Amino acid sequence: MVSLTSAPPFWLRDNCPCPDCRDPRNGQKLFQITDLPAALAVAAVHDTRTADGAPAREVVWAPDRHRSLYPETWLAAHLPGAPAAPGDGRTEDDKELWAASRFDGGLPEADWDAYTTDPNVRAAALDSVLRLGFVLLRGVPVRDRQVLDVARTFGHVRETNYGELFEVRVEADPNNLAFTGARITPHTDNPYRDPVPTLQLLHCLTNAAQGGDSGLVDGFHAAALLRAQDPEAYETLTRVPAPFAFADERTELRAHRPLIGIDPAGRIREIRFNNRSIGTLRLPADRLDAFYAAYRRFGDLLLRPELQLDFRLTPGDCLIFDNTRLLHARTAFAESGDRHLQGAYADIDGLASTLAVLRREESAK
Repeated sequence: MVSLTSAPPFWLRDNCPCPDCRDPRNGQKLFQITDLPAALAVAAVHDTRTADGAPAREVVWAPDRHRSLYPETWLAAHLPGAPAAPGDGRTEDDKELWAASRFDGGLPEADWDAYTTDPNVRAAALDSVLRLGFVLLRGVPVRDRQVLDVARTFGHVRETNYGELFEVRVEADPNNLAFTGARITPHTDNPYRDPVPTLQLLHCLTNAAQGGDSGLVDGFHAAALLRAQDPEAYETLTRVPAPFAFADERTELRAHRPLIGIDPAGRIREIRFNNRSIGTLRLPADRLDAFYAAYRRFGDLLLRPELQLDFRLTPGDCLIFDNTRLLHARTAFAESGDRHLQGAYADIDGLASTLAVLRREESAK
């Protein structure tokens, strides 16, 4: 039997699974932590079994004599000292970091018909987004607003000031360089938002212009390289918030965030990098010097040819990628040519939820 001596009383009681503590229909707690007795303590522990006969421990609590039943399997998996729990899937620990050579054998891709009819194909494609940061769907119908239907296969469309979708094509009076034929260097989208859109989709309707090839860079991999090669620069970019801003006639957005976001355990969790949207830092001169040295060092890393994965989208291709991890780029193209993509934003938690349900359904078969 598992020993409970290492279990803090409030933690153990907070996880009581009984129907007085958790709604049996949904598993949600029916009490506040402040409802528990201040002098909470374990009065007695008994060996017992669950309703289905599995080994369990019954805890009798003082001073209120509440009784909690914990399956042995749950205790073995959760007591202090058990293997660390998996994270939320968003940090570098849960990813496969890559350089461009990782895909010498081909890009992670799926055929649209198979993706929409075979749950296993869809699950593999969504897993690729979480693990590698992207997937390329092939043979997606070439029609107006189809990108919204793609997003709805795994979640919900994130509407922004651009609307449900945005047109990536040359405009006469663009409010963003993306709507010109200019070269766009590796960047993440919308760093001036809080929260930033975590997923981006780009659906190719036509790409007959000279130029206009696409590129992706694994920002987590680049940040890890910076951490190994220049720890001081890495530390600067995780600590100093950069001011990002966007404004046009109808919109004004701003957010102050570090270029490299980390979680409380120090793991890389988010990249915000966009030279077109970064504003004017207001810091003492020595801190500005340190920031710009680190900013340039990171920028140089992101432009290394061995880190940039280059490919060309063709009509019917739809790229889905993690906008908090991957930086995307585009070569310049002749504005006289015909190039039209439609883009949309979505949220990665919806994609992760869809994948979890697909896996749960598969395991139940």
